[in-house]
Parts: sequence; C-alpha cells; structure tokens
Amino acid sequence: MTFSDNAVVPNRIDRRSASAAVGLALVALADALFYQQPLGVNAFIYAMAVTAGTLFSVPRPATAKILVLCAVSLIASAPLLEAPSFLGCLSSACGLALVALARSKLVPQRLAGLPPVLYRFALAAPMRLVRDCHRHFAKGASRHTTAKIIPGLVIWLVPGLFALIFVALFALANPVIERALSAIDLAAVLRFCNPWRIAFWLLAVAAVWPLLRPRLKRRSKPSPRAEAAGKAIEGMLLGEATVLRSLLVFNALFAVQTLLDLLYLWGGAELPAGMTHAQYAHRGAYPLIITALLAAGFVLVVMRSGGPGESNAALRGLVHAWISQNILLCISSILRLDLYVEVYSLTELRVAAGIWMALVAVGLALILLRILLRRTNEWLIATNLTALAATLYVCALVDIPALVARFNVVHSRELTGTGIPLDIDYLLTLGPSAIPALDTFIAALPSGAAKSDYRARYTRAGLAADFLESASGWRGWNYRTQRLHDYLTGHINVATPGEADKNYREQF
Repeated sequence: MTFSDNAVVPNRIDRRSASAAVGLALVALADALFYQQPLGVNAFIYAMAVTAGTLFSVPRPATAKILVLCAVSLIASAPLLEAPSFLGCLSSACGLALVALARSKLVPQRLAGLPPVLYRFALAAPMRLVRDCHRHFAKGASRHTTAKIIPGLVIWLVPGLFALIFVALFALANPVIERALSAIDLAAVLRFCNPWRIAFWLLAVAAVWPLLRPRLKRRSKPSPRAEAAGKAIEGMLLGEATVLRSLLVFNALFAVQTLLDLLYLWGGAELPAGMTHAQYAHRGAYPLIITALLAAGFVLVVMRSGGPGESNAALRGLVHAWISQNILLCISSILRLDLYVEVYSLTELRVAAGIWMALVAVGLALILLRILLRRTNEWLIATNLTALAATLYVCALVDIPALVARFNVVHSRELTGTGIPLDIDYLLTLGPSAIPALDTFIAALPSGAAKSDYRARYTRAGLAADFLESASGWRGWNYRTQRLHDYLTGHINVATPGEADKNYREQF
C-alpha cells in the first residue's frame, strides 16, 4: 500500500491565495488596532500596512515603482497623523486606491483619464468581495470541494485526533501540563465570537479586498435606438437658436444682479429702509453659489465637443461674458459672506461656505480656460478634481476649530472695542482646540470684565478637564492632540471649573 499527497499539496500559491492570506492578515491587524479603540495614529499605521499588503500581494514590482507608490500613500495619509478626520480618511482612501490601481496597471497615462477610472473603481469596490466569492464557489464548486477541501481535511483528521488524545494523556500524567490547560481562559476565546466583532471583521475584509484585487466597473453602451432618441431630443432642446436666446436672456439677468451688487456691496449705496448690509449679504451668499453651479452645467453642455458653441463665434462670446459675470457673482458672494461674518462672527460652517465659494470661482475660471485653450470636458473635470483634492487635503491638515476660535477672539468687542461680544457658548462647541484662544481672551480682558472673565475661565477649565480625562492609549495618539497636551502642560496655572466657580462667588 502506498500513500501520496501530491494531489492535494499545490506546487505554488496562486495570486488569489496570496491576496486572501494578505487580506486575513490585514483583518487581524484591523482588529488589533481599531476594535473598541479610538481613532488616532492607528489609522495611519493601518494605511501604511494596507499599502504594503497591496504592493506585495502580487509578484513584486520594480523597486523604483514601489518607492513612488509608497510616497504617494504616505503623502495622502499624512493628514491622519495630524488628526483623524473624515477628510483625512478620504485622502488616505484615495491614495490607497491610486496605489492599488497603479500596481495593477489600471492607471491611465493622461491625468484627464484618471477621474473616470477612479469612478469606475468606486462603483465596483463595494460588491467586489461578494462577487469574487460567488465566482469562486460557482465556478467548478464540486471540483474545489472534492479535490481540495475534503482531502485537505482528511489528511489533518488523523493527526488532529491523535494529538488531542496525547494531550489528554499528558495532562493526566503531568500536573504542569494540566495546570497550563486549566489556565486557558475560554471566556477570552469566546469573546472573539462576538457578533459585532465578526461583523467588524467582515467590514474590514470587504474594505481591503478591492485594493488587493482591484477591478473597474464595465462600461455599458446605450442601444442605437436610445442614442438616436437622445440626440433628437438634444437637438430640439439645445439647438443653436435655443442656446443663443438663452445666453442673451441669462446675460441680461446676470447683468442686473451684478449691477445691484456693484451699487450696494462695492459702491456702498444706501439700501432700502429697514434693510442692513448684513441682511443683504446673508440673503444672497448661498443661493448665488447654486446659481453659479447651474450656469457652469449649462456652459458645459453648450460647449461640449460637437455642441452648438464649438463653431459659433457669437455663442462663444456670450459664453465668455456669462462666465465672467458668474465669476463676479462668486466674488460678490464671498464679499457678502465677509460682511455677514463681521456682524455675526465666524463659524465652521461659514468657513466651509467661503472655501466652497472660492472653489466654484476657480471652477468657472477653469471653464473659461478650457474654452480658450479648446480642451475637452475630461480635462476640465480632471483639473477641477485636482483643485478640489488639493483644497480638501489642506483642510484636513488645518485645525479649523482653533482657527475659528482665534478669529472670533481677536475680533471680539472685548478686545477691539467694536463688533459683537465673544460667543463663549459657541467656543465651547468647538472643543479643546479653542483653549489657546480662550487663554488669549482671558489675558487680554480688562479688569472690569469680571463676568466675561469668569465664563471664559469656567469654559476653559471644563474643556481642559474633559480633554485630559479623555486621554487614550497609543492607538488614539495624533499630532494635534499631542500639541494641545504639551500646551496644557505648559499652562497648568488655570483653575478647574469648581475653583473658577468658587473664585467668582468670592468676588461677588
């Protein structure tokens, strides 16, 4: 009788097996770093681990390519070191996607072709693991079961049974082994069977699998009949005559709005009775941005390849004039927002609105540049996405709450003698990042402002106490909280909330 296991021991590990092994290792690392842990430096560590797993789950690419892709991932994930945030996670995810696509040679040569590739990758990613599992088990399921799974279990069945018997006998014969076996904490083992933990593992493997085995969503072409019907409707609604009349009307309407802004915002003309400049600014800041976005969409349709504006000089001139008016409209919206901030102070939402308005103005300028340089809409989308990505990346690195708190303190009535009093309750909502600004406010208060001094000290002490109590382990570390911790260590002579309340009562 002869025994052979040549049929069940593979000569090599295929790509899918390597990806599965790396995926399991990343899931185990995710469990160690994230499960029931706060976000911090663990997010950056995991991003770097996913980068390494993505690069080495297939035959290793050239060293130069590895270094470049590691640099891309490192730069994209750097905001996670500053502080974990939605924007930082988004930046890191985009960097990991670029690494995965470049490793699989799916990145296009031109920048203009990158946004569609990323879009198709994002569409395919959520169901990537499910489809791969379905394809694996549906394709020759019986062959996989009989040729690999069952024989693999059989060859381990005999060793496993005898090993259990030997361990039981050794436990009876050796009290040291018996004590070691009794010391095994079955409750700790059972904790790994927690349904929430298993769900976390499934979520982790579903997140990393598309990076290990990247694919793009297939393009679907419309039927010839649907394409012909679409062109017919497009010809009726967006013909040359329709577009010409639309641009004439739109330019006239926008000219009226621009003239009013020139009079009231730039020229300082007197508004109607009962209306302040702040009210005028607030009413128009956000709707005008929606107007500019609608205008941008219309221009893209008109100036598309083969569209009516491509060969008609009059249409192009009207489009140039309209885009210029839209850029003025965005600048006007930013000025409106500035006037509103002067009256009602700065908030995080108003910072976001100002950034958004600036991005819309940049997008309109790029549309004008696209027309003048005769570029494609793909070029326009790529350049706009580049501007958006750069802006979000910078925002992920900046401590916006600290910036808002500092601005409101510096421009408060208590420090400047003009404007509005500092809204300390709002600073409380900004969290511990507002502590340095509160210290500046407390130090600059005049001696007669006892009530403001008490409220500021009480708020500052509460924020500091909450921050120090919430200190977590090394997984939750980030550079922003470390800076604040170092700052608080150097400014420890501030009273606790109870002491601040006691001091206030003694004064009154």
